[in-house]
Amino acid sequence: MDKITNTLGRVSPRDAVLAVLGFVTLGVAVLSVAVSYNILKPAFGGWAVPTVVALDALWVVFQATEVLAGNNARRAVRVRVAGLVLTAVNAAIPTAELLLRDGRSGVDLAVVLTPLAIVATKTAWWIALPALGRRSSAGTRAEIDQKARRVADRLEVMEADAAARIELLDVARELEERVGKAETAYRLAVLQREQAMTKALVEQAQATEKTLAETPLPASVTRIALPVLDDWTPDRPALLAGRDAVTPTDTDGSGRHTTGTQASAPDRDRPSHPTAHADTLQQIATVTGVPVPVPGEQLTGPQLGVVLRHLRYAEDPPASYRQAVKAFRQAGYVGSEERVRHEWGALMSREEQTSEASDDDAEEEADA
Repeated sequence: MDKITNTLGRVSPRDAVLAVLGFVTLGVAVLSVAVSYNILKPAFGGWAVPTVVALDALWVVFQATEVLAGNNARRAVRVRVAGLVLTAVNAAIPTAELLLRDGRSGVDLAVVLTPLAIVATKTAWWIALPALGRRSSAGTRAEIDQKARRVADRLEVMEADAAARIELLDVARELEERVGKAETAYRLAVLQREQAMTKALVEQAQATEKTLAETPLPASVTRIALPVLDDWTPDRPALLAGRDAVTPTDTDGSGRHTTGTQASAPDRDRPSHPTAHADTLQQIATVTGVPVPVPGEQLTGPQLGVVLRHLRYAEDPPASYRQAVKAFRQAGYVGSEERVRHEWGALMSREEQTSEASDDDAEEEADA
């Protein structure tokens, strides 16, 4: 039993294939001998046995010789040609019997299968023999198998790496598509929001332009001065009639104060510095260090003072803050009456202080 096991262990795959093909070839040869003998016996008599045995034996021998030649095509060419010739002869005998048999006798299945089996067997040898290669030792076969296993292992690793790479690319592509869709949706939302805002603003602007064109603001609204942060003071509603009725200072209709400061009123009709009459608005603004006041624009406190100084040093200077307000309005400047009154009072106070200082200096010089 051990010998059989060892013998089977030493059998290579090549030997197993050759054994199977050999058994098939022998079976086909036996079938060919039996069929050909029945066909040739009436004509050859006793010579039919050696004839068919020789044909099929040579056919098997030539096939075995071709196996022994291996991959040496130069050595195998003759036996290959002889094997093909014998294949044709062995297949021709039953084929001719089928063609020459009259229709009165039945058809034997063995006669039909024999030529097909002979041709199929030869074709199987022609297909399988080149792939078997040369006969090699067990060590060589083991080395070849080891190399084949290494190659197979490497191929499996490559297949696994390729599969992992393909899976990664598929997942990355899917994620990129999702991110792209999300970014597109976000940008669409932003554009839609901007579109809605722009549409609403355009509609409001058109409505505003239409309203302004149909109903312009009256001049009394445009003359309302807006407060300035640096110059803002608490303002009261304009109660000019009540204030003038309570303050008995404007009895002659000129706008001057006729009580308390009537003695100094003639001095206020003229500026304390006659040489300043020629000063222009731009020169006063430059000396003061403020921007030149522009008619029609809101003025700051210093600019309002510059305009009042300019009006005070004119050819016909205002003698009261009412006249100053009137001249201020006629010149086209914008400012509330309360602010003009405060700035006018401050200007008058500075002129009085300057005038008193000048009188004191003159008295001191006279005493000296």
